Amino acid sequence: MSPLMIMVKTVLIASDHAASGGADAYAEDVSTPETTVDESADGTVEGVFDRIWTVPNLFTLIRLLCLPWFLYLLFVDENRAAAAWLLAALGSTDWIDGYIARRFDQGSEFGKIFDPTVDRLLFIVSVTAIIIDGSIPLWFAVAVLVREILVGGMIAFSTLFLHMERFGVTWLGKCATFLLMGAVPSFLMGNAGVWESPFFAGLAWALGIPGLVLSYWTGIAYIPMVRSGLAAGRAATSTSTRTEGS
Repeated sequence: MSPLMIMVKTVLIASDHAASGGADAYAEDVSTPETTVDESADGTVEGVFDRIWTVPNLFTLIRLLCLPWFLYLLFVDENRAAAAWLLAALGSTDWIDGYIARRFDQGSEFGKIFDPTVDRLLFIVSVTAIIIDGSIPLWFAVAVLVREILVGGMIAFSTLFLHMERFGVTWLGKCATFLLMGAVPSFLMGNAGVWESPFFAGLAWALGIPGLVLSYWTGIAYIPMVRSGLAAGRAATSTSTRTEGS
């Protein structure tokens, strides 16, 4: 491992422990941030548009193409139950592309950007659509969207324009997403007028409240991780500049 990679990883691990306040129990819940620069055996760096056509990226694309189908079921077919089941399926299969990428060594720089972008797009569009449909409490939906836009915007801006080193999603962040992705279709199913509706109406609140609280907690916890990523990005840029000048 090069000195640069050791330095970046040390900075990110240090920020991870700082964010946890030194508590061992919480530290176990937070995944260690990973740098995202892939190098082959000959030292070449993988570009963003290298290895686009992989199975994980294809699976992510299929999930994205299901979004118009969801909107059709909700607004044209006016079948809330079918739309809710489709949205639940899209949320519950989020882990598959990542598993395939790790299990069969098909990870790519493009996939690291494409997968979370699709996840956020599916989430924001579906919540907005359900607001229009009137099947979700407005205050709850707005609170979910505000968090997604603020946190997602902060990370996207820092990565694209400030050259922040990307970091792994925390375990608690994944739990918050899982709870909310269960709550949102449950609100829709709770207003579908089917025999399961009373059950899903209660389930929506059981999942939604802890999911919302946890999402804001993890959003705040990401702030020191973003600061660490920015510092690592500046260090990497500075080292690269010195190397090119020598």
